[in-house]
Amino acid sequence: MAYRSLMVFTGNANPKLAADVVKRLGISIGSATVGRFSDGEVNVELLENVRGKDIFVLQPTSAPTNDNLMELLIMVDALKRASAGRITAAVPYFGYARQDRRPRSARVPITAKVVANMLQAVGVQRVLTVDLHADQIQGFFDIPVDNIYATPLLLSHLRKSEQSGDLMVVSPDVGGVVRARAVAKQLETELAIIDKRRPKANVSEVMNIIGDVRDRTCVIVDDIVDTAGTLCKAAQALKEHGAKRVVAYITHAVLSGAAIARINDSELDQLVVTDTIALRDEAKACPKIKQVSIGALLADTMLRISNEESVSSLFMDE
Repeated sequence: MAYRSLMVFTGNANPKLAADVVKRLGISIGSATVGRFSDGEVNVELLENVRGKDIFVLQPTSAPTNDNLMELLIMVDALKRASAGRITAAVPYFGYARQDRRPRSARVPITAKVVANMLQAVGVQRVLTVDLHADQIQGFFDIPVDNIYATPLLLSHLRKSEQSGDLMVVSPDVGGVVRARAVAKQLETELAIIDKRRPKANVSEVMNIIGDVRDRTCVIVDDIVDTAGTLCKAAQALKEHGAKRVVAYITHAVLSGAAIARINDSELDQLVVTDTIALRDEAKACPKIKQVSIGALLADTMLRISNEESVSSLFMDE
């Protein structure tokens, strides 16, 4: 069978997720050393034969973003030079995805495109990622991109954890309405939208709620939680408008800066995230944060790719 030639290698970004994936695939993690020389340069050596194999390099490019990205690039180069059959970059969290355009013609880079060029330049033949921040980033690549969705996993947790009768899905901003509407459709519930406006410079933004959230369990859905500032303000606004309970289901737990402290001190009742990014110890200790594993979904997708089977059929009901 084709999957017997499948191999998974990983760097230092999220070894726990990689271990979960290979366990579900019934294989061992690819043997390699991924370390540093004394001057900080990345040092990679493959310790087993990869000639002709179907290789997946599982490495989210989360913080430290540049270190994890360099590990991924250098591992791919090592695999290419060792005559790997096909190399797929499995990047559960695609760093730099928020730098996908030049807003108002500002003199800034489109860094997501730069990263796409780098991955292709070193020999990546396919990309597997989860909840890409902007779907159009797929067009930055001239190779196949499988952008899979964590929604089924998060919805399963939601249905087990919350009473379905009083649920209301909330988009944290106008830009997230499409994602939130899809979730509301799956749950057969109503949708509310938070409209953020800043009346003038240096004045705190005002959050208007479009929809009646009184006595409802509000479910905020989004793809990334970073500093958690907007999320915590949204939870406060929803509670002020009469929400009974506020929970958030978000795929990528970046949680930078003072995010954990903000969440602890906020009106948010619970934040559910996936393990596309490894949680820091501080986040693991936070009683409001729950993490669900995306390992089974990644393993199933890898197997389908290796066996040349449909990936989109996993999400036909979405």
